[in-house]
Amino acid sequence: MSTPHQDSKALIPNPPLTTAALRAAVAQIAPAYLSQFVDHLDQATEQAARQSTAAPLQNFLQQWDEFVAIQRYPDRAARLRALETEVATATDRVKLNLAVAEIQEITTSACQEAVGE
Repeated sequence: MSTPHQDSKALIPNPPLTTAALRAAVAQIAPAYLSQFVDHLDQATEQAARQSTAAPLQNFLQQWDEFVAIQRYPDRAARLRALETEVATATDRVKLNLAVAEIQEITTSACQEAVGE
């Protein structure tokens, strides 16, 4: 399967799946999201402690790994933003469904990239 909208060169290599590596990647390629990253990490850590499980931290790592996988490629990130705007303003069901399907392709591709498939 080809990766949709990955025409641009990756801004950074795919980082290891650690909070430190993902924080550094977010700081480099999407610094506007760094405070959201830190807030989400704090919430996941607190939830993991309350529930005595690592699941919230695993979910946190997966979500931010996928975010970085998308943002590493400027064309893919820009296309996703355009599609999100299209979905938010769509009045035609067919166009909406097409945009949602393309968003799914992008996010599925990023998920596969994040787990190394």
